[in-house]
Amino acid sequence: MKYQDINAQTITGWIADGWQWGRPIDHETFMRAKAGDWNIVLTPTIPVPRSWFGPLEGRKVLGLASGGGQQMPILTAAGAQCTVLDYTKAQLESEKLVAQREGYSIDIVQADMTEPLPFEDGSFDLVVNPVSLCYVEKVEPILRECWRILSDGGRLLIAFDNGMNFITDEGDEEKIVRGLPFNPLVDESLLVEGDGIQFSHSFTEQIGGLARAGFVIRDCYEDTNGYGRLHELGIPSFWAVFAQKASL
Repeated sequence: MKYQDINAQTITGWIADGWQWGRPIDHETFMRAKAGDWNIVLTPTIPVPRSWFGPLEGRKVLGLASGGGQQMPILTAAGAQCTVLDYTKAQLESEKLVAQREGYSIDIVQADMTEPLPFEDGSFDLVVNPVSLCYVEKVEPILRECWRILSDGGRLLIAFDNGMNFITDEGDEEKIVRGLPFNPLVDESLLVEGDGIQFSHSFTEQIGGLARAGFVIRDCYEDTNGYGRLHELGIPSFWAVFAQKASL
């Protein structure tokens, strides 16, 4: 079984247990978004600045690894034409549930983002990718695909894990117990039952990868886990980035 399938099975189990990122929004949240009162998150606690989105009415938006019925329903309510791609079927079922309940259309694609994305060049004005690249081994091919499928001037709103969660103990987060990089495909001793197959990625891979793909970074911020000792100490675990496809 390839690691992507292990991760899909793992996430399906998390959803059944009430995973935070697998719970679709309710009707009241959707209606508030239609009235202009909305936000989404890419990382655990900080809403994405509204200025990052640009105009949404009629814009073509891809939620990349963004299933779960959270971000795409909100952006649909705000006027965007949304597509969602995810590899975990249960996450896409939540998208169907919200779309049917609220009476809107969304293109739902089950696909592996580690493969070439099934879209034409320049298909989207905006790509939204919440924290998810920690579930893939290679980041840069995905960043290049994001650049390819965006129109000139298109925006990528993306979140990265900075690696802090991989180096500390999983209980009290008081000790540094591992080095980086974290790759269970290389070192099987790093496998943790119930965690799926996760990977750390460096600043060079992630931020440098954006630059090498052709993106210009317009803004960014840090965020914490939202709980635990690292959070209490204000130690960031994630970066959120607004990048834009520069015209060549």
